[in-house]
Amino acid sequence: MRIAMIGTGYVGLVSGACFSEFGHSVTCVDLNAAVIERLKAGDIPIFEPGLEDLVARNAKAGRLTFTTDLAAGVKDADAVFIAVGTPSRRGDGHADLSYVYAAARQIAEAAPDTCVIVNKSTVPVGTATEVERIAREVAPGKAISVASNPEFLREGSAIEDFMRPDRVVCGVADDQARDVLKAIYRPLSLREVPILFADRPTAEVIKYAANAFLAVKISFINEIADLCEKVGADVQDVAKGIGLDKRIGSKFLHPGPGYGGSCFPKDTLALLKTAEDNAVQLQIVAATVKVNDERKRAMADRIIAACGGSVDGKTIGILGLTFKPNTDDMRDAPSLVIVPALQAAGAKVKAFDPEGMKAAAPLLPGVEMCGDAYVAIEGAHAAVLLTEWNEFRALDLERVRDGLKAPVFVDLRNVYPVDDVLRTGLLYASVGR
Repeated sequence: MRIAMIGTGYVGLVSGACFSEFGHSVTCVDLNAAVIERLKAGDIPIFEPGLEDLVARNAKAGRLTFTTDLAAGVKDADAVFIAVGTPSRRGDGHADLSYVYAAARQIAEAAPDTCVIVNKSTVPVGTATEVERIAREVAPGKAISVASNPEFLREGSAIEDFMRPDRVVCGVADDQARDVLKAIYRPLSLREVPILFADRPTAEVIKYAANAFLAVKISFINEIADLCEKVGADVQDVAKGIGLDKRIGSKFLHPGPGYGGSCFPKDTLALLKTAEDNAVQLQIVAATVKVNDERKRAMADRIIAACGGSVDGKTIGILGLTFKPNTDDMRDAPSLVIVPALQAAGAKVKAFDPEGMKAAAPLLPGVEMCGDAYVAIEGAHAAVLLTEWNEFRALDLERVRDGLKAPVFVDLRNVYPVDDVLRTGLLYASVGR
């Protein structure tokens, strides 16, 4: 199959590279000439484990190409995927669909007479219908079908998620779209991956409902962690105990400083706006958003409390800035709330993140970016483990203690057993234990 991918951001680049690995011919299109030149040179603009090798292998084989020329990229395509950004719109939290609709218009103008436009971007219900209206308005003589194919990629394990997904969701309105998507995903059907075909509104709701449910689990276990601290329970054992129930499952039951990233924050807000527009109350999702916002602010207070109630004039060493490990993504990272709150309380902040410091530096002015974890905590009054990168899972705790000016270790991801930390003489603060 001949595929065009409009947008070379996180979703577009990963999806395009993986489709080419399936054996399809893929052209990735982006209007940003600098990004395209980097990709042609083999320089990947995002950090995702395994992506550089995947792109290089398929580019060398001629299955994966990059261009700024949208018309040339889509002129022979069987399917054109829209994978542009849908950021939260200022003021109301709704997804900004201007990039999607602009892409739809340009695609319809340049597409062959028979083609399928596929929304890969995360979009509210009804977007596929509007894209179809645009296509019919722009190119009334073409047989253009429109489908919805939401992505379910976790940053840090996106290639594995694409190649071995739990399911593939395809929203279609006609046989043309169904047949093209079946052909594109045939390599997965041979592995017996469930491929769910539904109508387009259903597919669009599935994406938002899935992300909202996972966000609910995160906020739920964070609230349970607060209860555990008050009653003397251990939230990790509580999470294990309820996670062993197959009706619940263990995933996303890890207490911490709150969720961030490119999906959960904006998708929960967009879902709430869609519900509001349709006079439906989603009280659980609304509470989840509120709990998560409060959680990030509360973590700054927890650090201050661990430092004796004040960080004025003190130095805090932060380990990890990105919203999760194995990514350089800083979007809605808890650090963007926690660090400024510490600075506002008078603290000097030093930090180290294996991949995120370049992206973090302009977002966190005044933070001293350091070369490694031990430099970040040297001379600090507290070390704070904020993102659970693998290299932070085996710190030399005695070296941590000796490097600190005051022996305070705040583990916001519960990486270390309590007894192991206390045995070194460090004062330990964790979450829900």
